[in-house]
Amino acid sequence: MRVGLFIPCYVDQFYPQIGLATLEILESFPQLQVEFPDAQTCCGQPMANTGCLDDTRPLAERFIEIFSPYDHVVSPSGSCVSMVRNHYPELLHMNPKLDSLKVKTWELCEFLVDVLAVDTWPRPFPHRVGVHSSCHGLRELRLDACSERMCAQPSKVKKLLQSIPDIELVELQRSDECCGFGGTFAVAEEGVSVMMGADRIQDHLDAGAEIMTATDASCLMHMEGIISRRGLPLQCLHVAEVLTGRLRS
Repeated sequence: MRVGLFIPCYVDQFYPQIGLATLEILESFPQLQVEFPDAQTCCGQPMANTGCLDDTRPLAERFIEIFSPYDHVVSPSGSCVSMVRNHYPELLHMNPKLDSLKVKTWELCEFLVDVLAVDTWPRPFPHRVGVHSSCHGLRELRLDACSERMCAQPSKVKKLLQSIPDIELVELQRSDECCGFGGTFAVAEEGVSVMMGADRIQDHLDAGAEIMTATDASCLMHMEGIISRRGLPLQCLHVAEVLTGRLRS
């Protein structure tokens, strides 16, 4: 099975260890042939979110050309995967390769759960962990349940994390609230954004979490900044880092 590894901008520029952890995870499965296409660039989400659609289309077209040959495309980012699956069709109405690409593009956790059917994990992680459900993964990829939908929805992220030996997942009071990042929202509405992030952090602290994890580095970066400035006893780790069993030094 040939897999194209798509690494988002935030990971590439600020958290390369998340990309390396994702590669390590995928390469641990002998049935996967994992490749990192050097020609890949941004998926175009930042431009699309700010309304610059003409600037987004060339990036979307480039993404499709680069990743279409693969059996699956995997990324450690729910927001970037959602961009491809849910928003490329709004930009590129006539691209014949898009229909096949969007159904084989996966966030890392859902690829492990839905495609590889992982139900046990070999590496222990003996820590108390709170899961922040990032908005794109939660409300567009349906990786978890959200309160506005009155139906049962199993959590793919928690199912995967619960298979890790020695981990303890803490229960949050408001598990589906936004952290306030929202890309350029954090710049345009700094005060609101910080208050929302502080609320999410406090929910994790109240639950006794040592680690906050999520499927998007951008959300974690936002909250990590608040944690650092306030000197709070909470560490942010991407799900891929938790799966590899490593704390940051």
